[in-house]
Amino acid sequence: MVLLAGSEETRRTLVDQLSEFIGTFVNIESFAVDEGIERIISDRLVLLSSYLIEEEVKPFIGENCQIIIAKRIVNFQNIDQLFTVPVGTEALYVNDFPETVNEAIASLKSLGVDHMKLYPYFPGKKMVKEADLAITPGEVNLVPDSVKTVMNIGPRLLDITTIITVLGRLGLLEEKQEEVSTRYIRTIIQLSRRLAVATSEANQVSEHLKKVVDGVHDGILAIDRKGTITVFNGILEKLLGFHSSRVMGKNIRNVLGNHHLCDFILNKEEGEADEYFTVDYADVMVHRFTIDSDGTTVATFKNAVETIEMERKLRRELVKRGHYGKYTFDDIIGENKQLTETKTIAKKLAKTQLTILIHGESGTGKELFASSIHHASSRHKGPFLAVNFSALPEDLVESELFGYEEGAFTGAKKGGRKGLFEQANGGTLFLDEIGDISLKVQARLLRVLQEKELLRIGGSKIIPIDVRVVAATNRNLLELIEKGEFREDLYHRLKVLFLHLPELRNRLDDIESLIRYFMHQSGRMDVRLEPEVLQQLKRYQWYGNIRELKNTIDYMLAVCDDQVIRIKDIPNESFFQSKRHGLASDPVQTAATAATVTTIQEKELISVLSIIDSLEKEGQSISRMKVAEKSKETDAPLSEQQVRYRMDLLEERGHIEKTRGRLGSRTTEKGRGFLATIHC
Repeated sequence: MVLLAGSEETRRTLVDQLSEFIGTFVNIESFAVDEGIERIISDRLVLLSSYLIEEEVKPFIGENCQIIIAKRIVNFQNIDQLFTVPVGTEALYVNDFPETVNEAIASLKSLGVDHMKLYPYFPGKKMVKEADLAITPGEVNLVPDSVKTVMNIGPRLLDITTIITVLGRLGLLEEKQEEVSTRYIRTIIQLSRRLAVATSEANQVSEHLKKVVDGVHDGILAIDRKGTITVFNGILEKLLGFHSSRVMGKNIRNVLGNHHLCDFILNKEEGEADEYFTVDYADVMVHRFTIDSDGTTVATFKNAVETIEMERKLRRELVKRGHYGKYTFDDIIGENKQLTETKTIAKKLAKTQLTILIHGESGTGKELFASSIHHASSRHKGPFLAVNFSALPEDLVESELFGYEEGAFTGAKKGGRKGLFEQANGGTLFLDEIGDISLKVQARLLRVLQEKELLRIGGSKIIPIDVRVVAATNRNLLELIEKGEFREDLYHRLKVLFLHLPELRNRLDDIESLIRYFMHQSGRMDVRLEPEVLQQLKRYQWYGNIRELKNTIDYMLAVCDDQVIRIKDIPNESFFQSKRHGLASDPVQTAATAATVTTIQEKELISVLSIIDSLEKEGQSISRMKVAEKSKETDAPLSEQQVRYRMDLLEERGHIEKTRGRLGSRTTEKGRGFLATIHC
């Protein structure tokens, strides 16, 4: 028999189902319309996944074929997901055609899945119900962007009557019906067993969580949307003097006599917050947050005296180890417009938890900004650690960053050693001169940033980490990417947020205030600077930036006479740093001119565009898989993921137009014109 399905995912799902029930005695061949049908089918029993593809497959069905149009039911392998949805929830049911949507909704209701309100959605539907949840049988790409949560229950399965019909057409009904029926029942039993195990595990987890909640050192209170108490642990019983059995299920206002505390806990509009309260003569710190998925509000109660003392101990320990940020934004001297704008942006970036890439020439104050960002962030009470890759030997970088286990290598410390990522847990890690690390370390660093976990050298235990990374460089990372010396995926993972630091030669109006600051630092405020000295210093380009200026001031303070700095005290020209060849420039500006036809990426874009154009001319449907396969015939072979990224770029340029469903992509007039100029 031959199975014809609309999409590749549907084809795979139905082939798996058929193989399970009749695969031991029926040879099953299959095609997906989206991927193309390779030949004319003759002398076969043909099973269509839906009547909606009947017209599309007609040209491929030849002589002596019997056709069966499948009846489909909801995928019972994943139906248990639906019962996790709260009663009364409104959700969109998303599929490719109105008919399949309405059939599925009716099928779910007939199976007893009627605890939520399902609204149909398909491409082109004009009146769309607003909902936070969408349920779809594999058509995730059709879900509206406004939907927050998507539940993919997989393509619908064949119902038992369709499988019996197939057996009848193949003349196997009497011989194999009992065997197929047994297999079908076995599948249902396995599903029931899975649900029973899941229920048992859920009960165990619930009991375990209750023990955990009762065992923590903080009081924990949880209420639902209506203010009804759902969690009230043992520590809170001691703090407030109520037994949980007396307050569970009651409204919080009928339990807590402190109206200000009730108002604070019930206030969901202000989001997560902390506030001090006095409850029965005890000072407590209450932290409130809301779980968006079900509207539960959780409040934790900490003994204020104990909390303050713990924070003091932590701060003393961090200072003792040197794991703290030494600088704040107040330490960044200058009133230049570029600098003040950069500080304003940095303060905004500090409020997020996202990775930041700082770009600036040597001496512009990258660590100063990184430390200030840490101080202005929510992690300011945690550690701040810094590592300069240009000052670290290559063979030590991995062990320094990720740590190692005992015996990992010759000379490894007994008991192993924590790396900087572990030591910075809960705080910020500053990776200076990130452009100097090897490709091997880049690969490990990328994994840590993606997975938020690491593996020590020589270890087998996965260690979760909570670290914000601020990276910095004075090199042009885009040029390094072109040379194959820096990973493009790591670049984009680091440059989630970006900050460029202005060079001193572009903020000469700050020279005077910086000089006063450095003289004050040296305890030499009694020294006078002659006006012509200041004018002369403003004429230099300062390629060494702030660091070079400080060295110059220190030199002049050392050689001046009579507490006066004169022209003769300025170092000669050889003292000052000259412009280096290939001095790093702003990577944002460099990116605008980097994409030329000579780069590897541009050649690959032209190759993908040419393949799409040729497939279109041949009348074939165009998919990422086909383009990837065709690319293997060129000198620029690409994976499906690489093809997807390059097709996105081509679409941004207006060279191709991507459509959902079975039509695939096509070359635009602009794209064909571009190819014509290339071929000329």
